[in-house]
Amino acid sequence: MTKKINLFANLKSDFASGLVVFLVALPLCLGIAMASGAPLFSGIIAGVVGGIIVGYLSQSHISVSGPAAGLTAIILTAITDLGAFDVFLMSVFIAGLIQLALGFLKAGSISNYFPTNVIEGMLAGIGIIIILKQIPHAFGYDADFEGDQAFIQNDGSNSFSFLFDVLNHIHLGAVVVSAVSLVILLAWDKVPFLKRIKLVPGALVAVIAGVVLNEIFVSTGSTLAIAKEHLVSLPVPKSFDDFKSIIITPDFTAVTNPQVWVVAITIAIVASIETLLCIEATDRMDVQKRYTNTNVELRAQGIGNIVSSLLGGLPMTSVVVRSSANNNAGAKSKMSAIIHGVLLLLSVLAIPVILNKIPLATLATVLILVGYKLAKPAAFMHFWKKGKYQFVPFIATLVFVVATDLLKGVALGIIISIIFVLRGNLKRAYVFKKEEYEDGDIIHIDLAQEVSFLNKAAIKQTLAEIPENSKVIINAHDTEYISHDVLDLIREFKETRAIDEHIKVKLKGFKEAYELENTPENHNHVKIEHYYDVAKRELVKKEVVR
Repeated sequence: MTKKINLFANLKSDFASGLVVFLVALPLCLGIAMASGAPLFSGIIAGVVGGIIVGYLSQSHISVSGPAAGLTAIILTAITDLGAFDVFLMSVFIAGLIQLALGFLKAGSISNYFPTNVIEGMLAGIGIIIILKQIPHAFGYDADFEGDQAFIQNDGSNSFSFLFDVLNHIHLGAVVVSAVSLVILLAWDKVPFLKRIKLVPGALVAVIAGVVLNEIFVSTGSTLAIAKEHLVSLPVPKSFDDFKSIIITPDFTAVTNPQVWVVAITIAIVASIETLLCIEATDRMDVQKRYTNTNVELRAQGIGNIVSSLLGGLPMTSVVVRSSANNNAGAKSKMSAIIHGVLLLLSVLAIPVILNKIPLATLATVLILVGYKLAKPAAFMHFWKKGKYQFVPFIATLVFVVATDLLKGVALGIIISIIFVLRGNLKRAYVFKKEEYEDGDIIHIDLAQEVSFLNKAAIKQTLAEIPENSKVIINAHDTEYISHDVLDLIREFKETRAIDEHIKVKLKGFKEAYELENTPENHNHVKIEHYYDVAKRELVKKEVVR
C-alpha cells in the first residue's frame, strides 16, 4: 500500500522551486510548440496538464512533465503527414490510452534494467546540451528556438559551429543582463544569508533584475536595450473568443485512419521510454533517495496525454531539464510540479504582458547553471576511478546523447554495458593454481566476484580434469554472486565424484544463502581418516572376493 503524501508539508520550499521551474518551463513550452509546427498555446496547455494532472497522479517527488524536445521531429512530421492539427490530436489521445494500458501491464518495470553509468552519462550529456544551446541565448543570439536539443540544427549548422556564429551576433545588453543574473544566482547559492531565504529563489531575483535592467535601457534610449524578439513571447489573448479558439479538440472521426494509429504507437513508445529514463535519472538526483513506481508513472502520463489532447495540447513526457531545475531549486515533494502548472495557467490568463518583458538571456543563465550541475567534473572523475567497465559506457552514452539524441545515446550505452558484462562473464571467473608439496599437489580454485551460468562450462571442465587423490581448496571469500548452476556443479563434485575418486575438497568463504557448508578447519584430519577407512574396507572386500 502506497504511503499518503502531505502535499502541503513543505509548501515553503515547494512554492519557491515551483516558481523556478515555471520560469524555466515557460519559454521551453513555447519554443517546443514553435519547433513542432503546432499552435503556441498547445505547448503551454501541455505544460499546465503536465504540472497539475500528471504532477498530482505521479508518485515521483521531483519529476516534472511537459512537452519534450525529443518529440518535436515526430510531431512536426506527423502534423504535416496527417494534414491537420485536430487529426494529430487524435493520435495523442490514442497514445495516452496505450500508455495507460502499458502502466496496467506493468511495462514500467523495464526501467530497472537501465545501468547506473548509462543514466549518469545521459544526465551529463543533457547537461552539456543545455550549456551548448543556452550560451547563444545568454549572448543575445536567439536564432535557434528555446528547447532545441538536436546537435544538427534546422539551418544545417551544429551545436559547436553555432557557438562560433555567436561571435558575430553578440548583444552587449544581453551580456550585461546575463552577467548580472549569473552574479545573483551564484550569490544565492554561496552566500549563507541569501541561501536561507527559501521563499524567494535566486532565479526569481535574477529574472526581476533582468526585467528592471532592460526597462532602464529602453526608457533611457540606450543601445543596450534588448529588442522584443529577444524577450519571452507569450501570445496575448485580447477577448474571450481568443481564449475559446485556443481549445482545439481531437477529430474523433480520424480513428479509422491507419496513419493516425502509426503516429499514436510511435508517440506512446518514445514518450514512455523517455519518461522511464527521466524517472530513473530524477530518482538518482533525489537527495532523499525515494523511488518512484514506474507503472504508476506510465498510467499518469497516459491520463496526462489524454487530457492534453482533449484541450488541444502537445504530447508530453517527464523532462530532465525541468526535473533537474526543480531538484536544484530545493523541491521536497510533487507539490512543486503542481505549483509550476498552476503558475503557467495563471500566467496565460492574467499576466502575459508582464512575462513578455523577461529577457531570454536571464533564463539562459538559469539553465546554464542547471546544465553545469548535471555535467559536473566530479561525475567524470567518479566513473574514471571506477575503471574502464564503468567509464566507457558512461562516456559513450554522454557523447552519443550530445551528438545524436537521448534514446540513441542510451541505447548505445546499454549495448556497450551488455558487451562488457558478456566479455567479463566469458572470461574464467576463477583463479586456478597448483602448489607442489611433498605429500602431493594442492589445487586452489579462487572464485571471482561474480560467477554466472556463463562460467559453468569452464568450471565444469576444470573440475573434470582434477586427478584422483588430489587436494582441492575452493575459495568464495571474494564472491558476491554465484549462479545456482555453478553451485549445483560444486555440490555434485564434492558429494559424489570427490568421494568416489578420493579427492579431498575444502570449501572456504561460501555464504549461508549458497547452501554449501564450509569445511571446518580440522576437517582434513577427519577426512583423511575417513578416506583411509574407506580404502581399507575396499581392499578387504577385494581380498574376500578372491
